[in-house]
Amino acid sequence: MATPLRIDFVSDVACPWCVIGLRSLMKALEAVGGDVDAEIHFQPFELNPDMAPEGENTIEHVIKKYGSNPERSAASRNAMKESGDALGFTFNYGPQSRIWNTFDAHRLLHWAGLEGKQPELKEALFKANFTDQLSTSDHEVLAGVARSAGLDEERARQILGSSEFSDEVRREEMLWRNRGINAVPSVIFNQRWMIQGGQPPQVFEQAIRQIVSGNAETARA
Repeated sequence: MATPLRIDFVSDVACPWCVIGLRSLMKALEAVGGDVDAEIHFQPFELNPDMAPEGENTIEHVIKKYGSNPERSAASRNAMKESGDALGFTFNYGPQSRIWNTFDAHRLLHWAGLEGKQPELKEALFKANFTDQLSTSDHEVLAGVARSAGLDEERARQILGSSEFSDEVRREEMLWRNRGINAVPSVIFNQRWMIQGGQPPQVFEQAIRQIVSGNAETARA
């Protein structure tokens, strides 16, 4: 019989390493197969909660926020591209790439959770942001992404045109920050064990196997 496993995946749509982490996690779950009955909950985290709707140039933002330089920034993007390629995801970074405000995307993800479509919307938002280089703060873009994930486009527009689910997202963001989450991705298993960062699939697989076997003392990274 499969062992139930709750997974809280705390992340931001603007976080490229969250893409790597999610893809790695899904490969790990494929590897453990029928041994685990995983239930994934996508939890909101904003890397840049004060980001203006028009966003910022990615290269300029990274240099300003993290004290990087163009060479290190380029090396990091290349590493992400290589990791993405290995996991079947395409990062299309370019000189004009931008980082966007993601609060409305998180509101749609909250709604998608109620509709049983969170994984589909999460993947679609990652693709829109990093592969298609579309604005995740643009309501037209977000409505189209919702449709591509199998959600009702008109309902998405209704949510985006209001403040619906704003309070819920704020509460969830505060909850995870109060629990000590200040970097993403943070992947919490059964509300007890945590792995952070865009780890490779084998790290997640090892942790999952340890958790479900009752030998999870080392199931952290």
